[in-house]
Amino acid sequence: MRLEPNAIAVLGSRLTRGNVLISATNGKTTTAAMAAAILEREGVRLVHNRAGANMAGGIASTLLAAAHGREAIDGELGLFEVDEFWLGQLAAQLRPRAILLGNLFRDQLDRYGELETIAERWSQTLEQAPANHARLVLNADDPMVADLGRARQAGDPALYYGIEDDSLALASMSHAADAKHCRRCGAPYVFDAIYLGHLGHYHCPACGQTRPTPEVSATDVVLHGVRSAHFTLRTPAGQAPVELSLPGLYNVYNALGAAALATALDIPLADIVAGLQDTRPAFGRAETASVSGRPLRIMLVKNPAGANEVLRTLALEPGSHDLLGVLNDNTADGRDVSWIWDADFELLAGRVRRVTCAGTRAPELAVRMKYAGVDPDSISVFDDLAQALDHAAADRPQSDVQAQAPLYAIPTYTAMLALRELLVARGEASSSWS
Repeated sequence: MRLEPNAIAVLGSRLTRGNVLISATNGKTTTAAMAAAILEREGVRLVHNRAGANMAGGIASTLLAAAHGREAIDGELGLFEVDEFWLGQLAAQLRPRAILLGNLFRDQLDRYGELETIAERWSQTLEQAPANHARLVLNADDPMVADLGRARQAGDPALYYGIEDDSLALASMSHAADAKHCRRCGAPYVFDAIYLGHLGHYHCPACGQTRPTPEVSATDVVLHGVRSAHFTLRTPAGQAPVELSLPGLYNVYNALGAAALATALDIPLADIVAGLQDTRPAFGRAETASVSGRPLRIMLVKNPAGANEVLRTLALEPGSHDLLGVLNDNTADGRDVSWIWDADFELLAGRVRRVTCAGTRAPELAVRMKYAGVDPDSISVFDDLAQALDHAAADRPQSDVQAQAPLYAIPTYTAMLALRELLVARGEASSSWS
């Protein structure tokens, strides 16, 4: 980019079917992987930043790796996961034909500021060329994201997706929920159903603004703990059952986003379903490895909303649990780790047998676990990640029933990368980006 400041625009223009951008606070990598599986079943040759490097340097590297000669490139459609803060700059260069925006949760406040800051940046991006000509795909259940499509002309409306299943509604909104007020008039929303964080069905009693009706939706959702999820996918082309090999309601939302994007790109329903069912966990996102013969499930956590959904998913699993918590405060994690106090570890604390804490802020995580209600005698703290992993894997339950129970790793982003590098070096995982 120093040699050619317009490198992304120049290389991206070689893609004959244009570019598609995906952004969100949570779920970008998995949603992009699902979209890739769908598009590849349709025979579309992709240039895709599969490793999740989602800022300008990562996308430039992805394009450069695919380019050859003076005008050629190995692909026809660019599918790019994009960091929330970089959406405007990258949209200006890539001139996307479609933009999928999944959610806005409180994340890395020291880097991004409050949610309203990102929402305003996104709004400005979508109002300006070339992004104002892109097909917009939005999560109807996130009030801030849904608002971004309301100004679209009738001839080019946003395509909305969301959940239509009251059986999933939570009894009350989490204290960590974020978007609670109407952006039009500032009055508090009334939430008729809450599914995840502040995602759900809502209306404003003051100005009458309501959740848009989604064209792509999920009904009959069944969550099978950390293993899988089932739902009925409804689209303008019809409906079909979907069996996801990824767990949790958050992955149902990811699947809906990918399905809605594919719908906007005129992909047949059968290929959408097959692509979703073919998708396997992206690295660190409910991925399974083995440590000293013991199953290890890696479940990334990086903000209150994501952590709460991981905890909610773990709570569906029977028996007691062993956890390896790895809390880092590197730049990519966010320096401020106070968010762990807004994550509802209390939900699982009574069923935790052992917690091993590691990372640059391991002591804070140990304190949080103690105040959540985990027995202090069951909490161990290690400075070294390798030692922490060995200790957590070796300290198995004594009962025959629980002896083969998985060890659940819940690392932050850079901690997840460090954990995977360690597993790869030991030969316990195949590659850093598998």
